[in-house]
Amino acid sequence: MAEVHHFTYGAFNPIAAYLVAVLGSFLGLLATGRARGARSRGRRNRWLIIAAFSIGGAGIWLMHFTAMLGFDVPQSPVRYTPWLMMASLGLSVVTVGIGLMVVGHGRRSLPKIALAGLFTGAGVLAMHYTGMAGLHVSGTIHFNRALVAASAVIAVVACTAALWFAVSVKGWFPMAGAAALMGAAVAGMHYTGMASMSVELSPDVSTTVSGIKPLLMIVPITLVSAALILGVALSALQAMTDEEFTEGDGVPRRGMHAENPWSLRQASLAAPVLRRSPAGRPSSVPRPSPRPVPPRPKPLVEEPLLDVPS
Repeated sequence: MAEVHHFTYGAFNPIAAYLVAVLGSFLGLLATGRARGARSRGRRNRWLIIAAFSIGGAGIWLMHFTAMLGFDVPQSPVRYTPWLMMASLGLSVVTVGIGLMVVGHGRRSLPKIALAGLFTGAGVLAMHYTGMAGLHVSGTIHFNRALVAASAVIAVVACTAALWFAVSVKGWFPMAGAAALMGAAVAGMHYTGMASMSVELSPDVSTTVSGIKPLLMIVPITLVSAALILGVALSALQAMTDEEFTEGDGVPRRGMHAENPWSLRQASLAAPVLRRSPAGRPSSVPRPSPRPVPPRPKPLVEEPLLDVPS
């Protein structure tokens, strides 16, 4: 068996991957918190979709490939298949989104969360090993079944806990603590799955392996991450703007400006009028205000009537 390195760049990869997982999980929990307070089904679905991209896209998929950049086999080139990387992204976002939709609507119950966690965990596990299928070396990759099973258990438990946090946790500090636990669970699942892998080199090690180099993966990962973060931010801003200016099921909210709406008639009445001065020159004299003058208040104490002698 060939020598395999999972921390080629030292502690940089695992620390960066963990921080990415925590950040994505935290943003996803914020979005699910807004979903719980949504007044309509459409708004709740919008926030749950934003949470799916935050947790499934950034917290899980981006964490996975940030950690994968530290994988290396010194005796063989390591290459990746880009379309399998993108397919794993789709698996992660879709399965997390379905799980959030299941637990995000209706009454909260443990059986529903457990069932959704099982489905989401299976999807995250499929994401991980789809990404591993896109990894190529000059040899054959083998997996330890016991460690694969352990990574599956961790994935299901992590996803079930994440869905429970999504419908239960409130407040900044509890969300931050939940995100830290979710990041640790996702990182644990990833490195357990990576530990199950071993490489058997070919008799004649080839220097030409199909795919792109690991460092070149930084370019598509950066582009996808930038698009993902920008899309999530814009969607969240749009959702918050809609909620700020509408109430109920999209009914426009009447603000202070709606109590006294501006009209063209008022503008024409308030406009200055040109009149002729005594010298024959036009002068600008504003018209009186169209607002009625309030009556003078009556005195609080009435004056006594004077007795008139007859």
